Amino acid sequence: MIKIGLTGSIGMGKSETAKIFSSLGIPVYDADASVHKLYESGNTGALAIKKIFPEAISGDGSVDRKILGGIVVGNKTNIKKLEEIIHPLLKNDRIDFFEKNINEKIVVLDIPLLLETKGESQVDYVVVVSTSNNIQKQRVLGRPDMTEDKFEKILLSQMPNEAKCEKADFIIDTSISVDDAKKQVLNILKKIKAL
Repeated sequence: MIKIGLTGSIGMGKSETAKIFSSLGIPVYDADASVHKLYESGNTGALAIKKIFPEAISGDGSVDRKILGGIVVGNKTNIKKLEEIIHPLLKNDRIDFFEKNINEKIVVLDIPLLLETKGESQVDYVVVVSTSNNIQKQRVLGRPDMTEDKFEKILLSQMPNEAKCEKADFIIDTSISVDDAKKQVLNILKKIKAL
């Protein structure tokens, strides 16, 4: 099984690129979706977070991502505490994903902080999704509940895009169109299959 690590900073087009891989029949492990699941009421993530950040738990027992974001974004100590809870749980989730897709030749691991968490050692190839700073800013500030200040804090918690691109085996430029990104994905898959 060839494991492709798909990553990219906020607003780079990673989610759309993951959909392209998925549309081509390649199983995609979505780390964000796994975190959402862990944050649901009664799940291991929510129960563990309740012990450390009780104020981030909403009335129904699930994690209020907005409150949690306010506690951890831009606070290295709190981010570390959260990562110590969530990363081992996500690791178990990935093991389940590999077992379910044991007969697949290629799988994609869509992990936003792949390089920040030294996750490149867990994959065979690193694909970084990238675009210009202007397009990135436009996309992110177009999101609901996003402010310039919040965007800046998120950027500071992520590895700079240039550094990510340097660590990439392949780079997908999402600044043109989804069709253009799809051509790049097909090209990468062709190269990987030929190796």
